[in-house]
Amino acid sequence: MDSNGIMFIIIGAIILGIFHYNQVIDAKKFIHDVEPYFRFLMEDDYKFLLNLKYDGKITEEEIQKLYRARVRNGLVTIVVLFIVFLTKMNFMYALICIIAGFLVFKSDYSRLKGYYKRNLHQINLMLPYYLKSLEILIQHYTVPVALNRSIATAPEIFKPGLLKLTAAIEAGDSTVEPYMAFAQEYPVRDSMRMMRLLYRLGLGSQENKHEQLMMFSRTVSSLQNKSREQRYKLRLEKMENKTMMMLFATGGGIMFFMLLTMFMMMGV
Repeated sequence: MDSNGIMFIIIGAIILGIFHYNQVIDAKKFIHDVEPYFRFLMEDDYKFLLNLKYDGKITEEEIQKLYRARVRNGLVTIVVLFIVFLTKMNFMYALICIIAGFLVFKSDYSRLKGYYKRNLHQINLMLPYYLKSLEILIQHYTVPVALNRSIATAPEIFKPGLLKLTAAIEAGDSTVEPYMAFAQEYPVRDSMRMMRLLYRLGLGSQENKHEQLMMFSRTVSSLQNKSREQRYKLRLEKMENKTMMMLFATGGGIMFFMLLTMFMMMGV
């Protein structure tokens, strides 16, 4: 880019700064106004990942604020690159601006997914043990009452979803939808299947409740076994990695000592 192009960018940036300072252009209001048009880009598991990262201690308003920040960062990237390439703008450069803005928009979500994958075994451990405590409550109460009573001792990550689930049931929704909404909000291993079983258990009569509860209990136990196997596998892999590092360190130390001894014997 020549000096005239750089000067044009600097002048444009100064003008935009003056407009924003004098509130001729309100960037915050603009982002707030256009953000709903980008709502379709919000990922299905975005709220779940945020709840996971913040241990369920994040409000809907804070989630929307973080999403607006993502939209803002993406739009700012597009505008800045557009200004940079303005003097030689063509279809290819316009496409680069849009792709770069989209990548910046997606970057926060990618970091959340990375956090989820790094802690996946811990997340999957939570649901089976929560369901086990719920199973004990269901032996004495109906499913809706048991769900309500389980909130106090449930993992923090699940509490917002449980509150929505119980609120929908108390409002008279007797369909499977509240249960599926919970499973979609927490898309961990087997959550969809377990919520369907829980819904069927809630529909069952007292005569066959024991049989359905036994099926539910066997499924929960199977999930717990899978969680233990995953935990042991991760622990074994960690031990194997440490062993390999020790072997490499020991072997490297021995080789270094042997080479040093040889050089000393050769008088080098």
